[in-house]
Amino acid sequence: MSRFAKIVDQMLVWFILIQMVALTAVVIYAVIARLMGDSVSWYDEIAAIQLSWLTYYGGAYAALHRRHIGFDSVLLSIPMPLRGYAVCFAEAVVIGFFILLAYTGYQVLVVLEGEYLVSLTWIPIQLTQSVIPIGAALFVLCEILSFPHYFDQCRRGISLEQTEIDEEVETELAKAGVKT
Repeated sequence: MSRFAKIVDQMLVWFILIQMVALTAVVIYAVIARLMGDSVSWYDEIAAIQLSWLTYYGGAYAALHRRHIGFDSVLLSIPMPLRGYAVCFAEAVVIGFFILLAYTGYQVLVVLEGEYLVSLTWIPIQLTQSVIPIGAALFVLCEILSFPHYFDQCRRGISLEQTEIDEEVETELAKAGVKT
């Protein structure tokens, strides 16, 4: 992984961690408030927004590590050099979709100008919905950063799924003290 990819990785990890802690705090606060008979009106709206932010940034993190849904076995069944073209085509389709999502998300932000949340009227909806173009752009960046390694693995006929399984088996065997 390149130095820049490692920086992106760490930024995503910290953002996701902070989002998870914040979401947990909001949920716990809302539950305690409800149990004490003082329900908060903003809980549902804020928790839903936090969950969407967590989902988009988590998706970008998964893309950086090639942990999203994929079909390595289908690609690996295609003989070379057609496999290389298929991998590039699949990558272009994914990146094209997220570029379209980022563009459309930006258009949504323009439409939402001047709108505010219902329960917290000082928070602009543009801020909460900015996750769509930002998350899509991050996904594209992470796909591009992880593509060279992925392409090399596919070219060599190595399944990332199988590599992950093999690494997990080796880790568990090492924990058990079994030499391979």
